[in-house]
Amino acid sequence: MLRTLVALPLLLVAPIAAAQTLPPDQAAIKAHVQFLASDAMRGREAGTRDFDVAAEYAAAQMLAAGLKPGGANGSWFQPVSLASFNPTGKGSFTLTRGAAAEPLVHGKDYLPSPVPSSPEFSVTGNMVFVGWGIVYPEGKRDDYRGLDVKGKIVVMMPGVPKGLPTEVTAHLSDDDQKARIAQARGARAVLILESGENRKNFPFDAIVPYWEYQRTTWAGPDGKAHDTAPGAPVAAYVSQAGAEKLFAGSKIKFADVLAAEASGGRMPTGNLVGTAAVSTKTNVRTVASRNVIGLLEGSDPTLKAQYVVLSAHLDHVGVGEAVNGDRIYNGAMDNALGIASILQVARSFQASGKAPRRSLLFIALTAEEKGLIGSDYFVHYPTVAKDSLVADINLDMPIMTYDVKDLVVQGGERSSIGPAVAKAAAAEGLAVVPDPTPEEMFFVRSDHYSFVKAGIPAVSVDTGPGGEGAVAQKKFLEENYHKPSDQIDLPFHWPSAARFVRINYAVARALADDDARPSWNKGDFFGTLFDGYGAK
Repeated sequence: MLRTLVALPLLLVAPIAAAQTLPPDQAAIKAHVQFLASDAMRGREAGTRDFDVAAEYAAAQMLAAGLKPGGANGSWFQPVSLASFNPTGKGSFTLTRGAAAEPLVHGKDYLPSPVPSSPEFSVTGNMVFVGWGIVYPEGKRDDYRGLDVKGKIVVMMPGVPKGLPTEVTAHLSDDDQKARIAQARGARAVLILESGENRKNFPFDAIVPYWEYQRTTWAGPDGKAHDTAPGAPVAAYVSQAGAEKLFAGSKIKFADVLAAEASGGRMPTGNLVGTAAVSTKTNVRTVASRNVIGLLEGSDPTLKAQYVVLSAHLDHVGVGEAVNGDRIYNGAMDNALGIASILQVARSFQASGKAPRRSLLFIALTAEEKGLIGSDYFVHYPTVAKDSLVADINLDMPIMTYDVKDLVVQGGERSSIGPAVAKAAAAEGLAVVPDPTPEEMFFVRSDHYSFVKAGIPAVSVDTGPGGEGAVAQKKFLEENYHKPSDQIDLPFHWPSAARFVRINYAVARALADDDARPSWNKGDFFGTLFDGYGAK
């Protein structure tokens, strides 16, 4: 106890002392990063005491910035129960045609998929092959057209056909989103097949040794682990050998499916002969974590009931495999800098002396690194009325090792937030440019995506490739991303970090003070899909 009492004040003082040669705004940003990315925080892994200390720091800094508690029961914190889960036991998979029953072989024909919402899951039903299993009205595509899947098990290929927009591809490629589509049409379970592409890049045999790997979701207030499609979960991954057995005796031949995949042609779809009986067992364990939420109340009698969110994830990946003798993955750029930025935006509102018209929520999120868990929990159980959340500005790993010349705004072209960012950036002499690496699918890899899926206009603001950007970003991603070397001794360009804060303050101010509510662009795919304001 004595060591803790002595050491903690030293940790709090040291970052400030180390930054005195910088201008005050830059020093303040560096002080946050230096503390949060120090070895004492041991990588801030969600669900650990190290993360909890970082959460207390974030709450204290929100208090100092003039915010009020915005968490549960008048506190700074929103409890989030992290649910880790993995398949246990080999499950079972049997095909029945007439009087003949054929068990499929675990590790050769199939691997069971965990179902966190039903630790002992079983399903029996007729099978329908639905091709890619996607519905994309804007592309005039509905793989369920003419098929009755109610009460049945749907069988589908992973991924999506080529030619779809990048962000749509990233969204519809997700197995959980495919299961959500199947559930909406009355299916009871989903089977995913090994495609030709998967066999080439990561064949079924290579997956078998890792089939029990751990995943993470969240558990709701009732203690039940969350599942995107609990009524039609993904129940198994089926190899090409297993797929041949599923298609045996049917008019649709698996060879024709693979040929259509390779050529880009339309896949044959329809009923498969026989029934499948699949059972799985899932082991679920929970650990407590929390989001940190600060509130800045709006001044307008009407608009203050609406909330603009500024979010950044507080967690990183903790302590892991040693690199050059260092086992602590500090997460300075990813994402201590994002947290420092939203804290300084809050300070900017405080310094302005002028309250925003709409209210603001500043959220330091947990478990982004485990699958956007904290943000997904928040949009399911927000601490304010869900329909009062009007926008999210997310800051995740802005790479600041160079003099930033432009910005990339993930999702900016989809809502009125994009023009607001472009205007604020221009005032600081920066342009907004398209994502130079759309193949990385960053749109679905950061916390704003959780808000998008809740129908809330959202963007993630990142640094761009201009000037030295492309080279600097490539260097960081190859040498420092998710490595112990992502720490305070990187060559941070603190003037750019201060400029980044100013831009995001201006965006938040504009969204909060505008007469018009932030809105999706009319007809936008995500806005329409998730019933967002302005899309229809």
